[in-house]
Amino acid sequence: MTVRIGIVGVGRMGRRHAENLATRVPGASLVAACSPIGEELEWARNTLGVDRVYKDYAEMLAQKDVDAVFIVTPNTLHPAQIIDALRAGKHVFCEKPLSMVLDECLAVEAEAAKHPHLKVMIGFVRRFDASYQDAHASIASGGIGRPFLVRSQTTDQNDPSGFFVKFAPTSGGIFVDMSVHDIDIARWLLGSPKALRVFSLGTVAVHEGLRLQLKASYRGDGAHSFIDGLGSDDVLKLARKATTGVHVATPVFDGASENEIFDRRLGCGRQGHRVSVAAEAGIDPQDMNDGLLVGHEVISVRRRRRRVQ
Repeated sequence: MTVRIGIVGVGRMGRRHAENLATRVPGASLVAACSPIGEELEWARNTLGVDRVYKDYAEMLAQKDVDAVFIVTPNTLHPAQIIDALRAGKHVFCEKPLSMVLDECLAVEAEAAKHPHLKVMIGFVRRFDASYQDAHASIASGGIGRPFLVRSQTTDQNDPSGFFVKFAPTSGGIFVDMSVHDIDIARWLLGSPKALRVFSLGTVAVHEGLRLQLKASYRGDGAHSFIDGLGSDDVLKLARKATTGVHVATPVFDGASENEIFDRRLGCGRQGHRVSVAAEAGIDPQDMNDGLLVGHEVISVRRRRRRVQ
């Protein structure tokens, strides 16, 4: 069976998704692209051979032969575009985060519940990495005992172009746009405990332009967070100022020896993320409730952060 996909947003991240759908995903056919920017549509047509391009999202959703949509647009647009796609009868994949506002997360969840025959997924890619799958299987089988701590580190390579600073006002910053991955993977590995307390602190260490923005208190370039949840804790270390590339590591500690049991990594140095999408492995992706709870916790982290000068 071929799934016919339309993508909305063909910019920086959207092009990566579009290329994957067009050339690397068995059973997927990229049949349409949507963007208000003409240059992006020309790229989709000339580079990937997508003949049907639209500037109007509603027009693309009206196409009967589009089965699913990929939403890779600015974060503030995600909730409304998910809801519109569901009402048009489309399956939905949406880049993280679900939203920057908890009420919007709840609205999407309520709409998804009205369409149980449609799949809705937020792009928490780490669940599909072979290393993290192995870690999850070891924990679920009781192979390491009951873990009590996940320490998750995500360090993005420093971007001297200024894009990170320019993007921050609409992205949600280091917590909403970045640490959602760490919170999701920690919840997944620990059995989805409920957060009881959240503490966080951070700083603007390199990107001084962040200080000039409104609500700059949660738009730093470095942070530490602690999430306490029913006997299982998450410690997050976040940064967007690394000099050697993307680094992602997630040590897990057991409750018996209080030692590090294993350290799962997506990639390091200049290799970037090594993500394996296991289409036939029977992986159960997160549902809308996971996206909602991650949204709730990351918004809590953002609200409780103290900015360190």
